[in-house]
Amino acid sequence: MLDCIIDGIVDSLKLIPYLFVAFLVLEFLEHKFNKKTEIALEKANRLGPIVGGLFGALPQCGFGTIASNLFSSDVITMGTLIAVFLSTSDEMLPLMISEHIPFRIIFCIVSFKIIVGVIVGFIIDLFYSKRRKNTHKEIHEHCHHDECHCENNGIIKSSIIHTLKISFFIFIINIGINLLIHFIGEEQLSSLLLHKSIFTYFIASMIGLIPNCASSVIITELYLSNLITIGTMFSGLLTGSGLGILFLFKQNKNLKENMTILLIVYGIGVLVGLVVDMMI
Repeated sequence: MLDCIIDGIVDSLKLIPYLFVAFLVLEFLEHKFNKKTEIALEKANRLGPIVGGLFGALPQCGFGTIASNLFSSDVITMGTLIAVFLSTSDEMLPLMISEHIPFRIIFCIVSFKIIVGVIVGFIIDLFYSKRRKNTHKEIHEHCHHDECHCENNGIIKSSIIHTLKISFFIFIINIGINLLIHFIGEEQLSSLLLHKSIFTYFIASMIGLIPNCASSVIITELYLSNLITIGTMFSGLLTGSGLGILFLFKQNKNLKENMTILLIVYGIGVLVGLVVDMMI
């Protein structure tokens, strides 16, 4: 057990410099393009799902909550909102970068999530034809709700905060995985999680819905540890929208609308994960 803890500490410490650099770049992009993203989503109109899918793929605390607020304010369509939710990468991207995953693999994963988000977004807008008004409600809460106060912190301070938070999650998850392997055995654990039972896709999609960056960390770490299939990973990552869905329920008073969006995102996560593994 002591070895499991030591290994978890060592593995986590190795990632910190790479995580910091990754977050430094992403924080710069967020501070530079955050307001432009909001404006672009407002002006997207019929191309909303494309814009939403592209911007949603950038991992940071604001885009999902911005999209939720714009939808609640009748500015963007449901399809655009769902495209943002499905393409959101959250902490998957910096974690994979820090683990030295080849760029082409990361690009394929992110691109696939964007494509799924865009296609589903357009389909939703075909069937859900509610017109959104061009009225705008100012957004002041999206980072405050995450308790990171990104907009008030400098780029370096925000990067340090995010790095420490994710490093802590990685440390806990690494120890958990090491303990599972120690007590259950790697072969038994792999056969349990990799047997492609339909229930694994439902569970992974449910984990992705957890309104916290820990969900994407858990899913990504399990995949990088070869404990879940790529389809199961997609099930978890497609439903992981950070605080987006939680913020939607807080801001949008139409509970039926919120539940519809939640069930669509969850169902797409399960279905796509299952299809991906069937095709591979």
